[in-house]
Amino acid sequence: MASGYPVTQQPGYGGYPPQGQGYPPPQQGYPPGYGGPQVAQVAAPQMAAGPGQVWMQAPRAPVGCPPGLEYLAQIDQLLVKQQVELLEAFVGIEGNNKYKIKNSMGQKVYFAAEKNDCCSRQCCGNVRSFEMKVYDNNKQEVIHFSRPLRCMNCWAVCCLQELEVQAPPGTTVGWVKQSWHPYLPKFTVEDASGQTVLVIEGPCLSCSFCGDVDFKVLSADGDQKVGKISKQWSGLLKEAFTDADNLGIEFPMDLDVKVKATLLGALFLIDFMFFEQVGDDEQRSSILF
Repeated sequence: MASGYPVTQQPGYGGYPPQGQGYPPPQQGYPPGYGGPQVAQVAAPQMAAGPGQVWMQAPRAPVGCPPGLEYLAQIDQLLVKQQVELLEAFVGIEGNNKYKIKNSMGQKVYFAAEKNDCCSRQCCGNVRSFEMKVYDNNKQEVIHFSRPLRCMNCWAVCCLQELEVQAPPGTTVGWVKQSWHPYLPKFTVEDASGQTVLVIEGPCLSCSFCGDVDFKVLSADGDQKVGKISKQWSGLLKEAFTDADNLGIEFPMDLDVKVKATLLGALFLIDFMFFEQVGDDEQRSSILF
């Protein structure tokens, strides 16, 4: 304000700060040992994950996808690893098969367990009927495979193998049916209505004791290869003394998840038919019986 002009103050107002005193010193902080308002610290949740127990994160389920099959929507290949049964190796008693099902990154997608009685396993061997339950990370059964008992060494059409696929359990989404052929193992992959959507064709003769065995997955007309089911070499000791298998499956990424689940069932049927035998000179030596 320019000098020379008087300053008029309201009554009772002495101005701030008082003349000659200046502003008061700043307020002191919190007392020693008290660093400010206490904020509760919330620890991040810890996910239990042991060795080999990393599960695939559940993706968003596509429209119309059966519960539990949403994992398959983002997968174009699976590795199915059978757990080694030491009792089989040393005692020769066949147990229920169990499998870990992983994606290409090694993350667990499902866990499969055979449900069968001891008499069927010991007396019927690899031709036995079975119920196979497939569980997700939440221990919910999301896929169910059912195989009836049928003789495999008979050439009659009524003895051809088949497997029903349910997802969720109780709802049939597909079938795997063996097709009659004089020397090739062939199967049709059908939807719930019985319409053929894919064809599977195996080799005529293969020495699976010392190498991989591939079953081609073809289009419905058989003209185009769209994937494969492979029995993978597991090593001499494991091949000779156990029936624990490593199998793989490849299919198009955009294939219907129900068809992918049915192909997984085809993998289990092929494993039981051609790679489950142990304990004799013909162990896994040939696909042709």
